[in-house]
Amino acid sequence: MEQDHPFIFDQAIRTANILVAMLGSRCEVAVHDFTNLDKSLIYLAGEITERKAGSPITDLILKELMITGNETPDIPNYKTTTKKGKILKSSTVFLKDQYGEIIGALCINIDITLLIQIRGSIQDFVRFQDDDQPKKENFFSSVNEVIEDMVQNVLQKYNKIPVQLDMDEKIDVVRSLEEMGTFLIKGSTEYLASLLGVSKFTIYNYLQKIRSENFGGKLHD
Repeated sequence: MEQDHPFIFDQAIRTANILVAMLGSRCEVAVHDFTNLDKSLIYLAGEITERKAGSPITDLILKELMITGNETPDIPNYKTTTKKGKILKSSTVFLKDQYGEIIGALCINIDITLLIQIRGSIQDFVRFQDDDQPKKENFFSSVNEVIEDMVQNVLQKYNKIPVQLDMDEKIDVVRSLEEMGTFLIKGSTEYLASLLGVSKFTIYNYLQKIRSENFGGKLHD
């Protein structure tokens, strides 16, 4: 069994170096040999936790080993905090010999303190005044698309084709579009008239009736 250890730990050390080289200075990878838990840290790539070779096993790993022994599963993606307040995203892979006994661990720590600070800044930046009731806004490439979209959104609540709407329904359509500001757009009256099967003067009459009921405003189209 002793012959397996140098090979396993050599692989772990090479992996540690590759991970730090790939992920950069905010990454640290520790290799532990459980032969002596008081001095289990045999190699450290990176400097996040400011430990040195010869440091003891961590309390988390020791606790897990005490609970399930050689059946202890790897521990992925957990949060830890250093003495200086750095927030780390950590994972531990347990190293086993050919007999299935846990003999060490490869522990990956990534300092995400700055990322958390940036996330807070980004969340503050992208927050809107009305997050609970977001406004819908569509972006069009032509004025005709604007008119068509507004009119179709109103007409879709009726379960019949536009020309089959009765007069009261047509007036309701005009009222809804008036409230949306549709008739401020040039060409909207003609487009709606063609869909409803009426003349544009009929639309004007509907508008006049609606506006007189409200504020008596003048036609915009």
